[in-house]
Amino acid sequence: MTDQRDATSEPAPATSATSPAALLEVARTVAVEAAALAARRRSEGVAVAATKSSVVDVVTHTDREVEEHLRARLAELRPGDGFLGEEGAEHGSTTGLTWVVDPIDGTVNFLYGIPQWAVSVAVVEGDPVPGTWRALAGCVVNPSSGETWTASRGGGAWLGDQRLRPSSPATLAESLVATGFSYEAERRVEQVAAVGRLIGKVRDIRRQGAASLDLCAVATGRLDAYVERGLKPWDHAAGALVAEEAGAVVRASDDSAEGGRLTSAAAPNIADALWRAVVEARI
Repeated sequence: MTDQRDATSEPAPATSATSPAALLEVARTVAVEAAALAARRRSEGVAVAATKSSVVDVVTHTDREVEEHLRARLAELRPGDGFLGEEGAEHGSTTGLTWVVDPIDGTVNFLYGIPQWAVSVAVVEGDPVPGTWRALAGCVVNPSSGETWTASRGGGAWLGDQRLRPSSPATLAESLVATGFSYEAERRVEQVAAVGRLIGKVRDIRRQGAASLDLCAVATGRLDAYVERGLKPWDHAAGALVAEEAGAVVRASDDSAEGGRLTSAAAPNIADALWRAVVEARI
């Protein structure tokens, strides 16, 4: 694959440093590069390469190209680390660290030219299984808006050079909540019914189509909360750390429930009320 780095920049050296701050620099480097590549491909036109779980669950050629770029660059910068990507690239770790990446989160938005998609890169300690790992660093880049969110364990969450704090709505009833839906039509019908049971308890519901950006929006205070069932590891690995390091309350159920793991991120003062409401609504 063609090297997508800026020809005027110095190649980033490989590093064995494992501090969250050092790992964050690697995450930021590769995420920004990958976002630039994806944006170029979007400007050239997008074609569906295949479908996955259903006819509406699409993957583009750019998803695959960007994931391969991320895999190759992380192998160069962090030899020995594991890799887990949405489009199937995976290899084990000899260091105890694994990079969990979503080359394009919000592929349907990307396909339609809706400016709500992102590149998400996180590094986790332990097996890359939600609920068992410990996220150390993450970066989410929205090329359409030019925004870059970063977080490192113990280092806070940032939008550019702005340190992030979540919102503080007075009550759940005054809270703006985002969610997402399954690619499976039957499951979507059930989720819409569940949202109908929740919507009267909150200010309003948003469905924006990219979990990583919804989690970052909670960190930034643009949303008061986000909840979704059935997220994959790459959907939330970076965004959940951004939300947590900003000070939001991030929770998840186990994977055994029908529809998969329930994930939420919320402003601290509504977190308990939100969790009770979504459980009652059977989100």
